[in-house]
Amino acid sequence: MKHHIFNKLRGLAAASLAALTLAGCSDFLEIEPRDVIVLEQFWNEKADVDAIVAGCYTQLQSDACISRMIIWGEARSENMAPGNNVASSNVNLLNVLNENIISKNPYTTWVDFYSVINRCNTVIKFAPGVAEDDPGYTQSELQATIAEVTALRSLCYFYLIRAFRDVPFSRVAYTDDDQEMDLPATPFNAVLDSIIYDLESVKDMAVDRYPTTTPLYQTGRITKEAINAMLCEMYLWKQDYDRCIQYADMVIASKKKIAEEIQNGSVGSIRGGGRGGRGGSGSSSNDNFARTNGYPLLSNLISTNYYGEAYNYMFTDDDYTEYAQQEIIFQLVFDDRPSANNMPNNSTIATLYGNSGLNNASGQLAPSDYLVDDIGKSTGRTVFDDRNKVADIRMYTNIYTKAKSINKYVSQNISVDFSKATDPSVTGWDTKWGQNDCGSNWIIYRLADIMLMKAEALTQKLQEGSEADVISHNKPYVDEVFSIVNAVNKRSICQTNLVDTLVATDYATKSQLETLVLRERQRELMFEGKRWFDLVRLARREGTTTQLSSAALQKVTTGSALIANKLSKMDAIYWPYNYEELKANTKLHQNPAYGSGENESYK
Repeated sequence: MKHHIFNKLRGLAAASLAALTLAGCSDFLEIEPRDVIVLEQFWNEKADVDAIVAGCYTQLQSDACISRMIIWGEARSENMAPGNNVASSNVNLLNVLNENIISKNPYTTWVDFYSVINRCNTVIKFAPGVAEDDPGYTQSELQATIAEVTALRSLCYFYLIRAFRDVPFSRVAYTDDDQEMDLPATPFNAVLDSIIYDLESVKDMAVDRYPTTTPLYQTGRITKEAINAMLCEMYLWKQDYDRCIQYADMVIASKKKIAEEIQNGSVGSIRGGGRGGRGGSGSSSNDNFARTNGYPLLSNLISTNYYGEAYNYMFTDDDYTEYAQQEIIFQLVFDDRPSANNMPNNSTIATLYGNSGLNNASGQLAPSDYLVDDIGKSTGRTVFDDRNKVADIRMYTNIYTKAKSINKYVSQNISVDFSKATDPSVTGWDTKWGQNDCGSNWIIYRLADIMLMKAEALTQKLQEGSEADVISHNKPYVDEVFSIVNAVNKRSICQTNLVDTLVATDYATKSQLETLVLRERQRELMFEGKRWFDLVRLARREGTTTQLSSAALQKVTTGSALIANKLSKMDAIYWPYNYEELKANTKLHQNPAYGSGENESYK
């Protein structure tokens, strides 16, 4: 490990540090590496601290990090299949998609996440000394900095344990060659407890709201709301459902307040009108969120018969940043015109999901035939509810079925004309980001995600049985779970005079509600790096991989028996440690599902 993690970290934060210049009108989020500065000359003023904090975001924006957020979080699920020329352009990804993962696969490397972790540890070590020397660096600003980097560090560890289960864990900044750097893997639950403890310790020090003059900061940097979202999900994985619900409610209340401010015109200057230029009737919340059961989700209505506003506000460019605050909690922000402004390009989306240069073909990843076929059915659907027929807009904003390619994050503008309900017209799917000019932001948390986490937690408070006291205990939980899921689902239905497409009586038991929540998460969060992690969390809760394996096999056409045998083992739902990491760190021992690490065999 030390050769691939900590030797690189020394180059970043020990004898030297990467100084970062603020570019693009001094926007903190738009940064590029500059020169190397000697450590003793660096930690002198607040600007030095800000530069390293900015570098943490830059590293998370890298292809190495975002590609792993996608591939670790979703590629092994039934959502994704090999895309355009992946066999010749990225055989390592093809092997992941085919569950042929070995320790030499480069997607098993984690050095870039540990790079962020060590930058954060370095800030925590040196920032207090800077505050002592720089009178312009106030105590409240120092506390906000500590909260911000603690959250980024915790987020990185959270990705690592969900992918690898047990990982080396340290809060120490590696700045000295004499420091011990060979660390054994810390168990999943111990890491999870540690990062929860860290976030609980700093959450009240985090920034609540950034100035309206820097609207991208509100979703592009860590806030108290982002930390609450992280705690919501971490407690869900810990199976502390009351705390998960508590933090979900905090996020929902925060978003409702923002939505009401937007409605009253007190948050920034909301630019009316849909991305398709069809007017702004969908931007108003004058129905007090009646369509979404009181939850402050963005509206999908652009104008009569035209839908797609929620997609355009969340997944396209930053023209509507203030309004998007209503739903987006935390995202990695890219400049809308990266080439023109000499800024980083989200090459991960362009390469993996698609771009304008592919003539509507997919990127290296494509929606599975399982999904495409499900959309094509008129009855007997599994993913998209039969009652929705053709009216669930996510069938169009997620996937371009004719080319079997991914729309989400790739298309800059989508609207669907449902004036002919049986033959909707989709426009904008071909307005894609360019290969070298992709400004698509990468969303890590948004409101619908948090709502559905709360719904999942509520299902775990249900009791089994049909006795009167069980029914009485369950009823408020059943009603709330259905209300949450129905709100997310109704937002996606392209009907002006809405009739619920989900029926409460279809989901009367705990297992039926669990399935409903899991399926709605799949529909709503498709291609957002969530599905495999959802299945892993389910397997951990149930103590069996039965449902995970069944889901993953939906996309498999050959070798299903072998894959089913692999995924029957709990160890195999995680990733192997990289072969080179095992050679460098003798205290790290390979996941038993992948052999000893000295060879490539699967046991």
